[in-house]
Parts: sequence; C-alpha cells; structure tokens
Amino acid sequence: MAANALRTSSTVAAGAAALTVAYAAVIERNAFVMREVTMPVLSPGSTPLRVLHLSDIHMRPAQRQKQAWLRELSRWEPDLVVNTGDNLSHPRAVPSVVQALGDLLAVPGVFVFGSNDYFAPTLKNPAKYLSDRDHRAHGNPLPWKDLRAAFTERGWLDLTHNRREFEVAGLVVAAAGVDDPHLGRDRYDTIAGPPSPAANLSLGVTHAPYTRVLDRFAADGYQLVMAGHTHGGQLCLPFYGAVVTNCDLDRSRVKGASNWGAETALHVSGGVGTSPYAPLRFCCRPEATLLTLVAAPTGGRDHTRNVLRSTPTVSVH
Repeated sequence: MAANALRTSSTVAAGAAALTVAYAAVIERNAFVMREVTMPVLSPGSTPLRVLHLSDIHMRPAQRQKQAWLRELSRWEPDLVVNTGDNLSHPRAVPSVVQALGDLLAVPGVFVFGSNDYFAPTLKNPAKYLSDRDHRAHGNPLPWKDLRAAFTERGWLDLTHNRREFEVAGLVVAAAGVDDPHLGRDRYDTIAGPPSPAANLSLGVTHAPYTRVLDRFAADGYQLVMAGHTHGGQLCLPFYGAVVTNCDLDRSRVKGASNWGAETALHVSGGVGTSPYAPLRFCCRPEATLLTLVAAPTGGRDHTRNVLRSTPTVSVH
C-alpha cells in the first residue's frame, strides 16, 4: 500500500507540474496587463506628465496577440514613451515591432537598446539563472540598426550614451542613457554630470538596472531612472516573489517603483515578452506601465509616498 500511495503522490505531483507549465506557457504569458503608477518626482510646481514605459517586447513575427495588444496602447494617450530595450527576438521582427507600436511612434519617445536588440536569444541552461545572477549569452546579430533608424525617423530620441533636453506637454525633460550594462557596453563617463537644474524632470534610462549605473545616475542627481531587463523575475513564487533578477539588483526591486538613495526614484518594467526558449511566465504577468509623474512635495521629494495601482487592460484569451 505504501508503494501505491507513493505512485499516486508522484502521479499527482507530475500532473500538477504539467498543469502549471501549461498555465505559464499558454495563459499567463499572454495575459497582458497595463499597470498604472503615480510617482511624485517632478520639480515642485510642475504639471503632471503621463509616461508609458515599454520594455522587453522580445518580438517574433508570428506573435499576433502581442502585436494586437501593443497597437491598443496608444489609447492611453501618453505624453512620452520610454522604451528600455530588448524589442527583438527574431531577425525579421523589425517590421512587426514598428507596426505593433503604430501610433505610439507619433508620440514623443526615447529609447536605449538591450542585448536582444543586438543579438538573438539562445538556448540556455535554466540552472544557470539560479547559480549565476549575471548570466549572459547571445546568438547571431540582429538588425538593430534598422530598428534604430525606424525609431529615429519617427522622432524618437536615441539615448545610447547621449544627453538630450526636450520639451513635452509643456515641461522640460533632461534625459540621458547608456548602452546595455548586461553586455558590459555601458560607458557612463560619456554622459556624466548633473542634469540641467532648469528641467522639470531629469530622466536616466538604461536597459539593465545594474547597481553601478543606478549609483552614477543617483550621484549626478537624476530624479527618475527607468530600466527593464529583469522580466519582473518571469517565474515567481507565491508569497516569495522573484527568484532571480538576472543582474545585481536585489529581488525587492525586480519590478515596479522604488527608491534608489534619498533623492532618486527607480522604475523597473516587468516587460512584455519572454525569450522564445523560455516562453513561460508564472505569478508575473507581461506588462506595460503608465506612469503619472507629479510634482514632488515642496521641500524635497518623498518617494515613499508613491501610489501604486494595477489595472488589467486585456482579459486572458
């Protein structure tokens, strides 16, 4: 009887594991959600600014459901789009990305690229992510120059080792970005120095939120830093959260809004997609985020008062 009980328990466990994988691969991976976040980071007296944060789209040409969801995001009417990279997962995905972003490309935008804009994803040993928080590997080159041309031709600003100052929705934004730290391509010294004190918002942008980059942005006095790369952990455990971040960022900041030091806010996107070699999400729905940036309280920014709320935009189908 003990042997029968053991076989029964093994069968039940195997069935539960299969159902979990099926749910993560078929349902949650396609259960796209828009999250709304309010962050008091603008200079006192500034009017609100609506910023759409997109990251880690990991597009493949045949992903029609993802493309349809992305095309609907323009209805949220953001003032600014921030794209923190990893748009591609296929050498022929550039047209799919451009068509899916659609009307958003007519909105002012800024971007940096990640490893999966430059190189195709590759099959990896999943155990590496548990034993090596900084695991990286890449495949064949992707047409990132074509994607950059498509973005810049429509008016988005490439912040890769660039500092740019521009006006949007009546506010002055001083923005700067670095190339992908996950590939070791970040050269912060090329953009080092405090942003303009006249700006309503000083914005730092990076694909991967490595602490060496976040520390530099904070030391220079940036009000907000935006990043992606982590996929929010992608496979999370109930009541525990993300197991890994795939960088040296701590798990508590794997997605969403947090503080980085006393005067800098951080927002990490949980991302829209997954690698084609790990097409699973569990307890971590694919997402975009609409940040409503408002003026900080007079006398100093208090990011502990961030109001976080999430609103699904697309039902599971």
